[in-house]
Order: sequence, then C-alpha cells, then structure tokens
Amino acid sequence: MVQYKIEKKLYEVVENFSGTPEVEIIRFKPVDGKPMNFDAGMFVMTYGIDENNKQYIGRAFSIASEPNADILELFIVKEHNNYRSHFMDAKIGDKFYIAGPYGQFKFVPEENKKSLFIAGGTGVAPFISTLRHIRSNKYDVDSVLLYSIKYPTEIIMKDELEEIEKEIKLKKVITVTRPSETDSWNGEKGHIDANMIKKYAPDIDERTVYICGPLNFVKAMKDSLKELNVDPKKISADVWG
Repeated sequence: MVQYKIEKKLYEVVENFSGTPEVEIIRFKPVDGKPMNFDAGMFVMTYGIDENNKQYIGRAFSIASEPNADILELFIVKEHNNYRSHFMDAKIGDKFYIAGPYGQFKFVPEENKKSLFIAGGTGVAPFISTLRHIRSNKYDVDSVLLYSIKYPTEIIMKDELEEIEKEIKLKKVITVTRPSETDSWNGEKGHIDANMIKKYAPDIDERTVYICGPLNFVKAMKDSLKELNVDPKKISADVWG
C-alpha cells in the first residue's frame, strides 16, 4: 500500500454551498496547483488563518473528493453542540492551510471485491470518495452502502448517489432515524442493527466492512457485526466527534 508524504500547504475556497439543512459542502483548490495524493477513505487537517495571518485550531475532516481530483471536497456540519462552524463564513477565495493525507482507513479496490460501507451522517464522506473512485476507474467491486441519517432532508449528495448506483455494482440503503408523518419517507426507518445488515448484506461473511461515523454509532455497528459473527479482521472503522 502506498505511503503518502504528509504536506501542509495553502488552499483556497472555490465553492461553498449548502448540501443539506445541516451540512455545508466546501471545495478547495491548492494555491500551488498541485492536488494532494491520497487513497479513498483518508482525512485531512484544516487550519484557519486570522486577520494577522496566524493559524488557528485545526479540525479533521474525511475527504469526499475522489483520489487525483483537482479539488478537495469536505462535508462540514454547520453547527455542532451550539457552536457554529467558522466555515459558514468562508467566502470564495478565502485561504486555509490543509495538511494531509492522514489515516489507515483506506479502500483498496484490488483487495476488496465485495464490500459493505456503513455510514452515519457526514461519515458518508469517505464512502462517497470511494464510490466516485470505483466509478471513475470502472473497478469490478460489489458494494452495499447502509447510510443512516436523522431526517430525509439530510441525504448528502443525494442525486449523485442515485447516479452512481445506476453505474456501478452498488446497493444503496438509506435509513431515517427520526421520521415524521409529514416526511412522506418510504424507505427504511430506525437505526442500523444486525437484522438490517443481514437483510441487505446476506453474504456479510464474504464482505470487507468499513464503518464511519461518531463514536457511539461505530460502537453500535461493531456490536451488531459481532452479533453476526463477522471476523473483526474484516472490519475497519473511522471514528469522529
């Protein structure tokens, strides 16, 4: 597996828009014009720059753009624990230092012909990177994506996911944990558990499993996989929050 050199350099915002009511999508380009090399699944650290050109506290974000893309795309929760993300004030042309790539949470298509991706909220970011990568390179990979969100309005990159599902071997399942009668949601409801995993990945024993989301979500998913007697060596997890 390739070991990438970690670099910290200046990026500028080229797009900044609302992906869902809770998530902002920020796209960056490196000022030096040289895209970052990374594997799908990895993450970066971002650092703001104040009016005195000093860096302030860094935050980690999974990369949503596919490897070798000219842009670096991140999914950012607009408000967390009553704290409004400073990215909400970012404008086109604003500069940030970004360092990376980091992490051992990597998707290697040559090794993983059958995979199960389990995502909670913005934890879908590395899987969107992965699915884009599979599509662009026409890899022969059979994937199942179980994607848990609070509300139907929180499906990140909804249209693109639907397009990808038509173009590669992907079974996409979205479950809503806080549905209401006015949602008109006809898909799965409730939290992902062992029964839901077995329903959509009955061949779970043949799949490599990747999990990404907050700590409690990842723990619950590991417990569900343990209930299904999945080999821990076939499970990779990326925890945030």
